[in-house]
Amino acid sequence: MATFSSLRLSTASNEKVVKFFEMYGKHRPAIQRVLNSTFIVYVLFATYTGLSGGSSGVGKSRGKKGKKDGKGKQERVAVDAVFFQRLKAILRIVIPGIRSKEALLLLMHSSLLIFRTAISLYVAALDGKIVASLVRAQPLEFFWNILRWLIVAVPATWTNSWLSYIQNKLSISYRTRLTEEVMKQYLGEDGEPTSQGKVYYKIANLDDRIKNADQMITHDIQRFSTHLAAIYSNLAKPVLDVILYNYQLSQNVGAEGIIGLTFFVQLSAALLRYMTPPFGMYTALSAQMAGSLRHSHSRLVEFAEEIAFMRGEETEKMLIEREYAAVIEHEHRVLQRRWWFGCVEEGIIKWLWGSFGLVLCAIPAFFKIPGAQAIDLGGRTEGFVTNRRLLLSSSDAFGRVMYSYKDLAELAGYTSRVSLLLETMKDVREGKFDKALVNSAAKGDSAELLKGRGKVIASEDIRFENVPIVTPNGDVLVRRLSFHIKRGQNLLIVGPNGCGKSSLFRILGGLWPVYDGVVHKPAASDFILIPQRPYLPLGTLRDQVIYPDAKEDMDRRGVDDNELRRILSVVQMGHIVEREGGWDATKEWREALSGGDQQKIAWARLFYHNPKYAVLDEATSLVPTDIEGMMMEYATKLNITLLTVSHRPSLWKYHALILHYDGQGGYVFTKLDAEKRLALQEEKQALEAKLLEVPKMRMRLAELQALT
Repeated sequence: MATFSSLRLSTASNEKVVKFFEMYGKHRPAIQRVLNSTFIVYVLFATYTGLSGGSSGVGKSRGKKGKKDGKGKQERVAVDAVFFQRLKAILRIVIPGIRSKEALLLLMHSSLLIFRTAISLYVAALDGKIVASLVRAQPLEFFWNILRWLIVAVPATWTNSWLSYIQNKLSISYRTRLTEEVMKQYLGEDGEPTSQGKVYYKIANLDDRIKNADQMITHDIQRFSTHLAAIYSNLAKPVLDVILYNYQLSQNVGAEGIIGLTFFVQLSAALLRYMTPPFGMYTALSAQMAGSLRHSHSRLVEFAEEIAFMRGEETEKMLIEREYAAVIEHEHRVLQRRWWFGCVEEGIIKWLWGSFGLVLCAIPAFFKIPGAQAIDLGGRTEGFVTNRRLLLSSSDAFGRVMYSYKDLAELAGYTSRVSLLLETMKDVREGKFDKALVNSAAKGDSAELLKGRGKVIASEDIRFENVPIVTPNGDVLVRRLSFHIKRGQNLLIVGPNGCGKSSLFRILGGLWPVYDGVVHKPAASDFILIPQRPYLPLGTLRDQVIYPDAKEDMDRRGVDDNELRRILSVVQMGHIVEREGGWDATKEWREALSGGDQQKIAWARLFYHNPKYAVLDEATSLVPTDIEGMMMEYATKLNITLLTVSHRPSLWKYHALILHYDGQGGYVFTKLDAEKRLALQEEKQALEAKLLEVPKMRMRLAELQALT
């Protein structure tokens, strides 16, 4: 009786299962559509969540430190909200609008990506037909499929080449847009207020956040542009492929298997993301260390003469080797982590996912799918090959999605570098500096002084009213400086080293901020600086005299080469044109000309531009006194007001005023009586000479006293 009841119960259960499968087979098309729609929504949502920082495993530092920021703290570099905020700001620069060239290139790129995916789907089906014709022994069908294979190769190869071409065009366009924006801020633009210009100087001298702006502008922007152009293809195409390939695969093997495969893949992908090292931090740190190494080499070139005289080769070699060793140690560490992560990544993506996918492809061959028609051996072979091709393509696409997270992490590293450059330039233009200060600047009156800002008023004359002279590191050289210079009154500035002589010129040139008081001065364009070692640009001999003008600017001034030769004759350099091979001769002029000739060229440049004011910082130290006198007299004849730093007594007679720093924060500003000062100087030297004789006289007196 019990056995009979059990049999009836088993039969009833079987009938329910059969009815369930019958009902499921009847409604399976609708269920398939729901599952496919759910799968598409899930893929898009998972991609968006991962990219928006919700799944920031790749590049996540997990408490580790990244590169240092301007305040000495370690900045975390990861694929997170900060990264996307920075990237969004940069994208506004590189893609300024939907009608821009970059937007059109992206549209072309997207169209080609879709077209290539469509070709891949067609090739997957064609691959199955070719194998099926072999199994069925149909030679005509086989050769016809081979012909179609060759025909489809034409648009396929064309599409791949165009994709690579447009991606490179995008990279160049991004780099061009970004470089133009950076250079506009870095070197300024016409009509820009002086207070917002000179960023290239202020970044190097008034701010500590960037030590190698040249490396950022050249290398980091180029790498960022390349990664940004590649990330779209490396991410958009795989996501599209995952959706289309899996949709087509679901039509062949059922959406149920795709959902199961997705669940399995997501579990392993979560594990893979958790194990991913912080590649974004590594990339940013690599760029920073490479810049530091490059800076060490540039310092060696810049100070080569001093290093050679001091025989400092071994010390410099040790410093450079230490920088290089740090770079290599970091690269080895990153390489090791890439190695083990590559093993884990390939094992999961290629082999584990591939084995599970092959099982999925075999379902139609071993099991009867509800609603599917019975097929022969050739049909099963065709289906398996097609499904396997689709599965491998889908697995590869999903793997590229995973790889793209690593690419995205590296992009985050370069984004942080480019963003640091843009943010620092913005702060500098607004007068916000991040500089390591001396201890005295952090407390008391000095701290309050550094928080303030003085006024700068346009004026024909130069007048300082209670203006402090403060270095970029917060050292107060003079607390309150006041003086007044009218046009035509030459000023001589003297004092010990480090007392603020050159600092005064930097305030006049708009290079240093005014922390308090009022500065009345002409525009910065009315000043020309002649330092002890003048700047000689790359270019022709003519360019050395008219810098920063070009030949066209010289023509607009109504100045020709004969006039330039006359100016050179004033500084006793008229012979240099023939000696160096003409006005269009191009050389490394710093090496071709002696120190004295370089100073003469700088004076010729002064006479060519004929500004209202000239700042002379030991500008005649290498020139004979007779030529020095001729140049000073000619400058006076042109009504150029001179602000001179020099210890040469021969220059006193060309100046009406003197500003004398005592080196202790005090100063004296008064009229300069050259004859009286020279007389006092001669008397001082005579007394010093007599005082040197006093010890000898004392010794002789002691000897005489001993004898008597």
